[in-house]
This record gives sequence, C-alpha cells and structure tokens, in this order.
Amino acid sequence: MTHPYPETLTTAVAEAPEGQPLSPEHATTGGLAHAPLLTALLASSALAACGGGGGDSAPGAGTPGTPAPSTPSLGDYAHPSATTDNEAARFLLQAQFSASTAEIAALRATNYAGWLDSQFSAGPSQGGWDWLNQRGYADVSNDTAYYDNSYPADYMIWYQLMKSPDGLRKRVALALSEICVVSTNGVDINWRCHAMAWYWDQLVNNAFGNYRSVLENVTLNAAMGYYLNTRGNQKENATTGRQPDENYAREVMQLMSIGLVELNSDGTPKKDGAGKPVDSYTMNDVTNLARVFTGYDYDQSQNVPITVPGTTRVVPNTTYTRLPMALNASRHSTLAATFLGTTIPANTPGAAALKTALDTLFNHPNVGPFIGKQLIQRLVTSNPSPGYVARVAAAFNNNGAGVRGDLRAVVKAILLDDEARSPAGLTQPAFGKLREPMLRLVQWGRTFGINSAQGSWKIGDLSDLGSRLGQSPLRSPSVFNFFRPGYVPPSTALATAGAVAPEFQLVNESSVGGYLNYMQGVIRNGIYVNAPELPNNASTSNNGYDIKASYTNELAIAADADALVVRINLLMCAGQLSAATVKLIADALKATPVTTASTDAVKLDRVAAAVFLVMASAEYLVQK
Repeated sequence: MTHPYPETLTTAVAEAPEGQPLSPEHATTGGLAHAPLLTALLASSALAACGGGGGDSAPGAGTPGTPAPSTPSLGDYAHPSATTDNEAARFLLQAQFSASTAEIAALRATNYAGWLDSQFSAGPSQGGWDWLNQRGYADVSNDTAYYDNSYPADYMIWYQLMKSPDGLRKRVALALSEICVVSTNGVDINWRCHAMAWYWDQLVNNAFGNYRSVLENVTLNAAMGYYLNTRGNQKENATTGRQPDENYAREVMQLMSIGLVELNSDGTPKKDGAGKPVDSYTMNDVTNLARVFTGYDYDQSQNVPITVPGTTRVVPNTTYTRLPMALNASRHSTLAATFLGTTIPANTPGAAALKTALDTLFNHPNVGPFIGKQLIQRLVTSNPSPGYVARVAAAFNNNGAGVRGDLRAVVKAILLDDEARSPAGLTQPAFGKLREPMLRLVQWGRTFGINSAQGSWKIGDLSDLGSRLGQSPLRSPSVFNFFRPGYVPPSTALATAGAVAPEFQLVNESSVGGYLNYMQGVIRNGIYVNAPELPNNASTSNNGYDIKASYTNELAIAADADALVVRINLLMCAGQLSAATVKLIADALKATPVTTASTDAVKLDRVAAAVFLVMASAEYLVQK
C-alpha cells in the first residue's frame, strides 16, 4: 500500500487522508459531526506546519559516525526548570501521559531533576495482578472461564494506564513493553490474563531499576516463555536430530539487548573497510546461545489443581504465571556454548550458564546506545542526534556511581538533555515524534477526568484499524512491536533525508479514518460498555456509556470559546498549536452559540468539538 506521507513529521499527519467519511454509527449529536469543518482544520494545520524544509535534521544532528560531543555530568543542563506553563506541560507530556494544571503547578514549584527524583522515590501503585484479583478475575467458573480468556488483560492494562498515579513509572514501563515485547495475542495458556498482568508488573517494578534485572525477569517470565518458545525448550538429541529452539536466543539479541549491527557509543553503525555495517552477531552465536535457554518450564511447585464446578475439567491456579520458570537439569544442554566472544564450558549448571549469558548480553557495548536510543524515540523524538544518544548511552554505562544499566539515570539523561528541553526543537520540522494512538486515548482520559461509573473499566482490544485506534497496549501484532524503530515512510522527504518515523508504520488510509471515527464518538459520549455492573462479558439492561470523561473544568468555561481552546491547547499540546489553528478551531466553535445559560448537553457538545478538533490536528498528532 502506498502511504500518504509528505515531507515533514507534522505535515505527514496533516496530509493523511483527510477526506475519510465519518461512518453513521460513529456520528454524534450536537457540535461534532462536522466533516467539512474537520477537513478545513486539517488543511489549515498542514499549511501552518509547512514552514521549513522537510529534510531538516534534528537539533544538533551530525553526520553519522562523527565523534559525539563530550558527555556532561548528570544535572549539567541548560534548561533545568520550566519557566512557563507551556514548558512544564511539554516536559510532562514527554515524561508521562498527561499534564494537568495541578501537575504543571507542582513541576513549576521545583525543577525537572527534583520532579524526577520525587517520582523515583514514590513506590509503584497497585499492580495489574492485584487489580485482576480484586475484580474477581481469578474466580473459577465454567460460565466466565477467565482461565481461557484474554479480555481481562485489556481491562487491566487500560486501567493501569488511565488511572495509576505513578505516571512516569507506567510511561517507562510501557516503553519497555515495546522493546521487550510479549503480546496478549500470542499467549495461549491457562490464566493468560494473569500471565500478561505479571509481565506488565515486572516491567513496572523494573522501570526505575536496572536493565540487567529487566533482561533476567523477561527471560524467565512465563508469558515470555510461551511467546518465544523457551518454555519446554529442550537440549539437543543426536538420535532424533532435535536442536534447541533458537527463537528467544535470536530475539533477545536482536531486539532486547544489542541489535543487528555493531554500534558506536553514539548509536551510529560501525562499518567495515567496504563501508558496510558490521553484524553484531552471527548464526553461530544464535545456535550456541540457544543452548543456554533449554530446560526451562513453568514452575508448578505451588500449583493447586482446581476442578471447574459442574465439569470434569481441571485447571491450575494462577500462581505459576508469576513464578520464574524453573530449570529441569535433565533437559538442559550440557554442551559448551560460545557466543559474542564468551564461552560457557561444557557441563556448566543451567543457572550459572544463564547468569553468564545474560551478563554477556548486558555488558555488550551496544546495549547503552541501542536501548537508550529506543527509549529516546518512545519518549522524546524519532531522530535524536548522535550526541544525544551518546549522552544517554554514557548514563547507561555509568550512572555517576559506577553502576551500569541504572534506568533512573537513563530516564534522567533522556528527559533532562538539552536536545529534549531546548525550545529549538519546536521549530525543527524533523524533531519530535508521532503520538501513538494508544497514548492519545490515555492522554485524553487522564486529562479530562475519565471514570467508570460502575467500576467496570471494560476498555477492550482497540487494535482494529478501521473502527478503533489501530493499536492497543500489550497487543503488538508480533515480537517486532507495533512498528520498527528504524521504519522509514517510503517515497517521502524523510526517506530522502535518511530520517526515520517509527510510529508512521501504523498510519494508512484505514487507520486515519478509524482513529477519527472512534475518537469522535468517544470524546462526546464516552466508551460503550456491556454489563458494566459485571466483570465478565455479558449483556444486560445496564449496557451503556459507563466510561466517560468529566470535563469539569472545561464545561465551566464552555461559553468562552477562546478560553476553552487556550486551555485545551495547553493541556493537550503544551501550547504548540499555531495561532492560525487556534483561531480556526475557536471560530468553528463560535458558529454554534453557547452561553452560560445553555443546557449541559449544548455545553458538552462544544467541549467535545473543541477536544476532537484539537486531537485531529497535525500540530497535536506530532509531539514536539
């Protein structure tokens, strides 16, 4: 399919298919069903965003392979604190999911580093595993069959993202979930929802920890064991010709630690004498490393088999899904394993072999720039300069106290860096990133007081391109995430400039129309839920819009269209909408009179229209 991409990040969104019809089932009453208005807005946003050539590089970007600037010490930054509400909101929207007026005020009362330290010192909020149990999803019943269903995992993760108070921790965990991928789509085991919840909880618990712990937890996690075939992986058998499964060995190198090519400390590829990138590992490395990951299976030592009432079926309890996989020494390969310059001698016990393997991966010089750059891409910008990557990699290599892999130091280095904080990025066409659809929905919910009237939180799989978001957390279509970190929109100026735009791999004619249709209805009416009074899938007379935004502060100023747009611009866009776009939206709102005496429904129509038009604009969709 040919994608509708133009020259810069911002105009790429504006010129996506703006003429997609809004389907009747998603049309709403009041001020939202304005397809011509939407078209005019997107066209105006495109014009406003066109200043500057599409081939510009990110601030500070240099020629690949050039030496990176010297790395400043942690805290040595040109922009240590927010001097305006817009600057505060910009930081918060990179660091977490939303920027409320209270959060902006709290940030402005301190500095960026102080705010980060306060987030680091706060413990994690309720985890996904405990939430599932609290909602009754560990109950054994033939009617609900939670042990066979994955939909509670969707409810769990959306609730975690929408309502957890520890936004920075959850934001970093979500970024890690897109590097170390396990997809609910590919986990077909008993209590799969609990398995996914524990996978998520481990990422959350490690978000401010050490990346070495991330690698170990991911490797031994039951959901990952099923997803990438380490569960039940057995040693070689010369008689039958069986060889260890190589899936996890390949992906833990390619995706979760060192990447495909040798890297300089600034993330640029090392090249051989012919100018070609140098491979970071060989097929022989994969084959040898695979031996280390043999002999592991679910730990059923605490299993209490349960007979499903009214049937003869027996299911395990949930405990095994959160225990590290256990080693069966008789199934573990005893051959020597040589990979990445390390040799594990023959007959090395499995636990010792695993430690050596993970230490080898963790200490590879690629890990800092490879993982650091991807975290920059998830939080700040798709095309960080080599210098930016080098500074983050340096923080990964040494947190200032001789510790390698400290994610607190990495997160600080990413969010405090001059390239992230400098206002220069606001005018660089290639700086920033496309907001992922799932992040847009979470930002909307957290910004405008989303709540579930009956506590259902039944937000399901929103992956469908044509009718929903085209993305849903923990629902990646493959281990390669929703998009590749090196994705280049074809036949664009971005491609000519050698720039990447990972999130644009989600963009096509269907996803653009699907997003607009879905958000139009959700913003105005909320999310429709079947049987909100029940945790399980059902249909009752209570079916309805159980999950809604409150818009308390927005409804209070609904009669003042200009003030309303200014507020939404700050909270959703960190004040980055152009004057032309602000005027276009405000003028459109004024076409339908609203006064302080108007009905609540009329006021809600205006608020919803304002939010929708902002969230449809190119200047919102590209986060600077």
